[in-house]
Amino acid sequence: MIIAVDFDGTIVENRYPEIGAERPFAIETLKMLNAERHRLVLWTCREGKLLDDALEWCRERGVEFYAANRDYPEETTDNNPHFSRKLKADLFIDDRNVGGLPDWGTIYRMVSRGKKWHHLIDEAYEGQKDYGDPSSRHRRPWYRFW
Repeated sequence: MIIAVDFDGTIVENRYPEIGAERPFAIETLKMLNAERHRLVLWTCREGKLLDDALEWCRERGVEFYAANRDYPEETTDNNPHFSRKLKADLFIDDRNVGGLPDWGTIYRMVSRGKKWHHLIDEAYEGQKDYGDPSSRHRRPWYRFW
């Protein structure tokens, strides 16, 4: 799977243009995804030296990316006249997601199990006999009414 990962606010706390502190378990999770043969692409607004600094920060911690801000490492405007920073990825991990950024443990479970976040919520409530009862404190999440 090709996974595009944002840097500021996602791998590290957002302190742009500085590099913030690592978000808990971000590097460990990215290493596991790499080990499982996923293609990680760094997808960030950083360019030039700021991008190089982010890549080096990750490399020092043992995370290598397949590419950065492009679909494959060799892609340029010279060899692809249709070059666009809009990546062709299977999954995007970004702090600007609708609903925010899940913790990295949840992200790993979603990717490794091929599940969406609502599947994990359903699993957590599975077996509770009053799940989905509107009068229950274990109400069915809003997305399950559609």
